[in-house]
This record gives sequence, structure tokens and C-alpha cells, in this order.
Amino acid sequence: MRYEEFLQTLRDPPEAAPPGLRPPLEALWHERAGEWDRAHRIVQVQEDAASAWVHAYLHRREGGASNARYWYARAGKRESTVPLDREWEEIVRALLDEPA
Repeated sequence: MRYEEFLQTLRDPPEAAPPGLRPPLEALWHERAGEWDRAHRIVQVQEDAASAWVHAYLHRREGGASNARYWYARAGKRESTVPLDREWEEIVRALLDEPA
């Protein structure tokens, strides 16, 4: 799936995440669909770096800077300072392996 296709699944209107998404992408889909708690539940049980990165983003979006810092470190990423919507796009594109 490409980035524009991923975005389209959120416009149709969204009823359910597309089948076959890896957990971190599924979490980002739910967050963008207004389901922060569901997104958080998805990534908090995962152990991989991509899920930790999404977990960091979710806590940053929530306003929990110290919690976000912890998850950025777990993901092996520097703490983001870009606007939240830009970070969301960067993560989605990275997980889809598509350059920004």
C-alpha cells in the first residue's frame, strides 16, 4: 500500500482499518480515525521498535512529553519536535517504506 492509498482508507468514510496492516500502521490508522485509546491498546502490547515509535508519537499527541521520551528511546529514535501531523506522515511513510 502507498501513502495516498492509506490516506484514502481514512476518507471513505472509515469504518474499519484495512485488513493486513501491521500493528503500528493499524494504530496510526485508528489514531487518525479519532480512536486514540484503540491505537494505544494496539501498540502497548507490541515489543518492536516501530510500535515503540508509534507509542511515542501517541504520547506526544496526548501531551505526555516524559512518557513520549521514554518510548522514543525504546524505539531508538530522537525525540520529535516537528508538528504532530508531519510526524504522523513521516512515520506512516517510513512504515510503508515510501520516501517523504
